[in-house]
Amino acid sequence: MAMAQRAGWLVIAIVAGIAAMSMGWLVTDHLEQDNDFCNACHLDSEVALHRDIRLDFDGTPVISLAGAHAVAVDGPLRCIDCHGGVSFAGRVRVKALAAQDAFLYLAGRFEEPDRMRWPLWDEDCAQCHASFEESRPVPGEATRFHQLGVHNVDLGVDCVECHLAHEQVGSGVPFHLQVTHVRTQCARCHAEFEEDAG
Repeated sequence: MAMAQRAGWLVIAIVAGIAAMSMGWLVTDHLEQDNDFCNACHLDSEVALHRDIRLDFDGTPVISLAGAHAVAVDGPLRCIDCHGGVSFAGRVRVKALAAQDAFLYLAGRFEEPDRMRWPLWDEDCAQCHASFEESRPVPGEATRFHQLGVHNVDLGVDCVECHLAHEQVGSGVPFHLQVTHVRTQCARCHAEFEEDAG
């Protein structure tokens, strides 16, 4: 009898755990649609990462790629649109990191990061942007970088390695490509860029 009772409690605990996780998933899906929810924990810190990012995101004139997304023609994007994960695995990754942050915050042990712990993947950018093969070259561009499969397939060069998302590059910089930064990325494989990269 005791064994059956324990098994019953185990089933109840498992069902309750699944229900709690599902409700947590749905509730956070709703809450994270508001940038203020994301910043509720991240802004209360001596580390200026998220505070500065949010000021740039909401500011005018647009001085960062993230800010350009905030005023996008198709409608303003939210933090979660880029940082939410695209596939199920991406969403689970984001939810797990958020759960860890929430636990640490509630325990009084949260420390504001000074960089992203898990960078954006190309699929995060590709959910809105054309694939590499369909992208248009910059007028006057000698090499159509995105059309060279070796870069984005064989070498795995990520979008955010060249397109600076939150760094202030100014409103007049095409595609938010800061020349010195891009040349540094190119110099990783192309020695001819090393002199001009620094």
